[in-house]
Amino acid sequence: MRDSDRSVLRFNDGTMLKGYLKTFSPDMAGIVIQEDETGKTHSLEVDMMKAVFFVKSFEGDVGYKEKKSYGIRKSRGNRVFVKFKDGECLVGFLEGKVPWEKGFFLSRKESDSLKGFFLLPADEDTNNIKVFVVASSVDDVTVVP
Repeated sequence: MRDSDRSVLRFNDGTMLKGYLKTFSPDMAGIVIQEDETGKTHSLEVDMMKAVFFVKSFEGDVGYKEKKSYGIRKSRGNRVFVKFKDGECLVGFLEGKVPWEKGFFLSRKESDSLKGFFLLPADEDTNNIKVFVVASSVDDVTVVP
């Protein structure tokens, strides 16, 4: 397995699955992942998920307190604050263009088939290399000037 495929899937129901991605694309409706511990392969729908975390290690560091400040990492795109429907928040840099219409609030076009977007964590020392945020699990995204 390649380390770059090491991922943790977080589901909308609060559960998670650790493994290696076999099939993944930001515009696909499904993901294929091989579990780290059992080697069992799963085909899953993206809409069941909250986010896909591409991680440095499966263990992480439970004692580490992630820094939620933009000043620690060189700017690599639009600075955004993401709030999930379950209340969890992420701070980071949006890879690519903002996938929503800009106005007082950000809103998606109904015709848009966007499955999600990539977020680079503001804190480089966190266990997360990057995060694929599933659009259907997001409550709010704020672009920070």
